[in-house]
Amino acid sequence: MPVYEYEHSHRGEKSCGQGGIFEVKQSIHDAPLTQCPQCKAAVRRILSAPFISCQKGNSELRDLGFTKLVKRDDGVYENVTRRSGESRYMHRDKPETIPHLHKTISD
Repeated sequence: MPVYEYEHSHRGEKSCGQGGIFEVKQSIHDAPLTQCPQCKAAVRRILSAPFISCQKGNSELRDLGFTKLVKRDDGVYENVTRRSGESRYMHRDKPETIPHLHKTISD
């Protein structure tokens, strides 16, 4: 359910605990509020910045120090963020194929 921001019509009005601007969870189909639910003063809905989440690509994850393993078979994982010197596939029974985490993790 979206969260909408409302502002008391008279800026700085603090007749309730909401203060000047407050948030309300409402259905997109609900009519906008016209009065504060606590103090009943007039309010108006204001525009706010939307939350936009962008997924990071494998190279961005690698540059940020993450290691991403994708399961390919039973006990076999592909290291899609491999760095130079690392194996493309990690096998459960072959410790030499495990990513070099000491290169990316520091104190």
